[in-house]
Amino acid sequence: MTSRQTGTPKPTRRAFLLSSVALATVLAVGAIPEIVLAAEEPTRGGSVSINIGTEPPVLVLIAHSAGAAYYISGKATESLLTYDRDFNPQPLLATEWTVSEDGLRYWFKLRQGVRWHDGKDFTAEDVAFSILALKENHPRGRATFAHVQQANVLNSHEVELILSKPAPYLLTAFASFEAPIVPKHLYEGTKIAENPHNVAPVGTGPYKFVEWVRGSHALFVRNEDYWGSPKPYLDQIIFRFIIDPAAAVAAIETGEVQVSTANLPLTDIDRLKANPNLVVDTDPAPYSPSIARAEFNLENKYLADIKVRHAIAHAVDKDFIVNTVYLGYATRLDGPVSPDLVKFYTPDLPKYEFDPAKAEALLDEAGYARGADGFRFKLFIDPTQPSGPPKQTAEYIAQALAKVGIKVELRTQDFATFVKRVFTDRDFDIAIEGMSNLYDPTVGVQRLYWSKNFKPGVPFTNGSKYSNPDVDRLLETAAVEIDPKKRLELFNAFQKQVVADLPTLDIVTPAVITVYDKRVKNLKLGVEHLWSNGADIYLDE
Repeated sequence: MTSRQTGTPKPTRRAFLLSSVALATVLAVGAIPEIVLAAEEPTRGGSVSINIGTEPPVLVLIAHSAGAAYYISGKATESLLTYDRDFNPQPLLATEWTVSEDGLRYWFKLRQGVRWHDGKDFTAEDVAFSILALKENHPRGRATFAHVQQANVLNSHEVELILSKPAPYLLTAFASFEAPIVPKHLYEGTKIAENPHNVAPVGTGPYKFVEWVRGSHALFVRNEDYWGSPKPYLDQIIFRFIIDPAAAVAAIETGEVQVSTANLPLTDIDRLKANPNLVVDTDPAPYSPSIARAEFNLENKYLADIKVRHAIAHAVDKDFIVNTVYLGYATRLDGPVSPDLVKFYTPDLPKYEFDPAKAEALLDEAGYARGADGFRFKLFIDPTQPSGPPKQTAEYIAQALAKVGIKVELRTQDFATFVKRVFTDRDFDIAIEGMSNLYDPTVGVQRLYWSKNFKPGVPFTNGSKYSNPDVDRLLETAAVEIDPKKRLELFNAFQKQVVADLPTLDIVTPAVITVYDKRVKNLKLGVEHLWSNGADIYLDE
């Protein structure tokens, strides 16, 4: 049997000599223990309602990266792998996998006997098609799969990926919400981003789509033909879109929903903790940890001066923000990588301690003396949301900078207007925003600091217009370095340089708060947590 595209002989597992990198993380099924579940025997049946707050624009993430859809997409459309709490890959639609020693060839053996929700057989054709579709259409997939030159179908249940350059992060990219495998027979020949099944999913997952009532809920029921039988255990999952904070709290307290992930005011968390029927979970989400930061527009003549940026850093008390804005439900952050991304986090970075006197001295050194009104110059500050911690953080920073002579005007707008203002119009000075690190810095962090990723009109890119050739070199080298030790050294050097240059002021890693009925079991497994396929969730009656 030959490859359909290259004509090369079908690879055997012996043909792939595993490097030390691959040996640690790329073992065949059986070599890595399965994710450990709760000890109780799962109960079959029942319904779980999950409030995710914001209503997403789609339910399948083949051509979108909407955060609200993270919770939904993988329940219907699975990917090749899932991951335990140490990021070790576990089998899902793939049962075996190997990576060549040079990192340029990936081989997957696929699970047999799997059917799509419409009854058609799942094959390697679907996998090859989906990976190339992700490369072409997904906002992050364009970068994640940029080095994938070919996706070759070797037989009905084997596929290989041929890369032009190593992508050491690739084996961690196959979470179901991040890289969904979709049915080729329903997507081929269509505009992927406009395909109707993006809002009415047909997948291989444990739950089948029933309805999406806009403004209210999306309903999924048990897939009775699921390959992982006797899973799933629930009869159905209902995703609710409750935006109003008071209503969100009432819904979880009254049992209208059993799980709430959004719009719960921090001032209500202690009361919810006291409820004997509820669990308040602050376990991190390592697959996509978030950070809150202040992004500086380096095209602003004041912020282009590094002394001004350093002065702003010394004028802001991050510990105050942790304790007052986030009520302790956050961790101080002094660099671009969240401590929840444990493998890549550098703890010994320089810190800009709260020191208003030093801030004043730096501003004087920069030549910006106070005027007759007491101010040196004026800046605008724009929070990503018109309420909650983003706005409160912006309000505090405006007050803190006023004390050292920088007049700051706060502007609020809805999220869509914020995105246009910052990334398209570039009509901003300081933006208070949340960003996801994702599962690897090449995927989640590089986009924010790489000079080649300054792309006006494209959200969540290098909005500061930061450019440092040394940083570019470190990021580009790390992106293809397959030696894990060398790669970490490169990322450590990158973090230190970015903290010195300070194109952004990293502020906190917010806690991930999930409140749920204590009867709900196996809610968070591995690093995907609520973004997993949900097959193991059950209700303990």
